[in-house]
Amino acid sequence: MAEKKIIVRQIGSCIRRNKKQGLYLKSLGLGKIGSSKELVMDRSVEKLIEKVSHIVVVEQR
Repeated sequence: MAEKKIIVRQIGSCIRRNKKQGLYLKSLGLGKIGSSKELVMDRSVEKLIEKVSHIVVVEQR
């Protein structure tokens, strides 16, 4: 089965938010507003995106 790829783009800052949310962004490979990363969708990535869904936008690849 083909791996499902997504593009995750950061649209918000992690300043004045829970410190863990900043760590979740770093785990996704993000760090600055406007940065983006192409990732393979699996359970761990899905959970990280769920935790910071108010800061990121997910696009289908």
